[in-house]
Amino acid sequence: MKDFGRSDDPEVQAQLDRLAALSVPQGRLGLETTSAMMERLGNPHRKLPPVFHVAGTNGKGSTCAFLRAMLEAQGYKVHVTISPHLVRYNERIRIAGELISDEELASVLKEVLDACEDLGPSFFEVTIAAAFLAFSRTPADACVVEVGMGGRFDATNVLEPDVLAACGIAALGLDHERFLLAPEDGVPKEPMARIAFEKAGIAKKGVPVVTITHPKTESDAIGAVATRIGSLLITASPCVNMPLALTGNHQRENAGLAVTMLRSQSRISISDQAIQQGLISAYWPARMQKLSPGPLVGDRQVWLDGGHNPSAGKVIAEEIAGDVHLILGMLDNKDPTAITGPLGDRVRTLTVVPVPNHDSHPVQAFGQDARASANVEEALMNLPPDGYPVLIAGSLYLAGEVLRLNDEIPT
Repeated sequence: MKDFGRSDDPEVQAQLDRLAALSVPQGRLGLETTSAMMERLGNPHRKLPPVFHVAGTNGKGSTCAFLRAMLEAQGYKVHVTISPHLVRYNERIRIAGELISDEELASVLKEVLDACEDLGPSFFEVTIAAAFLAFSRTPADACVVEVGMGGRFDATNVLEPDVLAACGIAALGLDHERFLLAPEDGVPKEPMARIAFEKAGIAKKGVPVVTITHPKTESDAIGAVATRIGSLLITASPCVNMPLALTGNHQRENAGLAVTMLRSQSRISISDQAIQQGLISAYWPARMQKLSPGPLVGDRQVWLDGGHNPSAGKVIAEEIAGDVHLILGMLDNKDPTAITGPLGDRVRTLTVVPVPNHDSHPVQAFGQDARASANVEEALMNLPPDGYPVLIAGSLYLAGEVLRLNDEIPT
């Protein structure tokens, strides 16, 4: 995946070029490489403040945003690592509340690559090693760590019980099937049970694991893992009567998950006032984000969402009221009906654009009513001025390009 990013800083770009040159043997699973990297780097993952570890197919990023906002409302300094970035690689690593500087990013990436390049690590393994190394060197009160893919074999899962405050599992759906449903003995055979099993792999003995309300197949699979591991399983309730900064009913589940994670643990205290303040101040771009007037969208009402799988499409369809003009760019390994299917006949026009620097579905994948544009600027320019809102969706990589063009770069 070409998500390595570009930087205006030549020192950062030199390390991103090294990252881009990494290759991983197909089908490699396991934590052996990440564990070996941690050992060479002095085991920074054991020197972190209390960690909140979040997995899920959809909603884990929003949950992390709520966690960070509530902890910061309490006055805490918070380290955060998320993926993917939207515009700048720096977004993946936030140190004590601030995005990592170019100078520190170049230095820590170089240190990790110099020490571990011969181990054949992946892009994400290097990123997590760099994040944990940077976190271990700067004082903070808490860490929020988003799982990259799955959970059981994700690089973040080198985290050990001694540093974990709570684990969380957000909404589940089918995604990354080639990896998460790979044949293996001793694992659930039913696809959604297997997905739940993989996500629940972040559970640790003695650490609370909090979930939203999942269907029985998934909840049974998570429960079985929690029982085997010796983790206290807690089901969160949605935040139904509290104002939220993030749009959408699904965010009430994500907010409830974050609140329950904070309240389920005893490593760090949180007040009701900080919880309320965090819920109304959380910020998470490209998730049902209404774009501000800017050089790309002008004064038109434009919504942006990076959703790209059927469960995300269902959420988007629930939040969009009435008809929309849809601008869609999707990677060619995603279901082309993931967004159009749930929206149904509410799509007034469908314009297909390429995802910059990625292999994406051609216009033919979306049916005879779809039309192609060379880029999102052209797509917006050719829409009729009829007052209907616009939805741009299908890929977080496309979303990042939209934010860049509209001067809304995450900070």
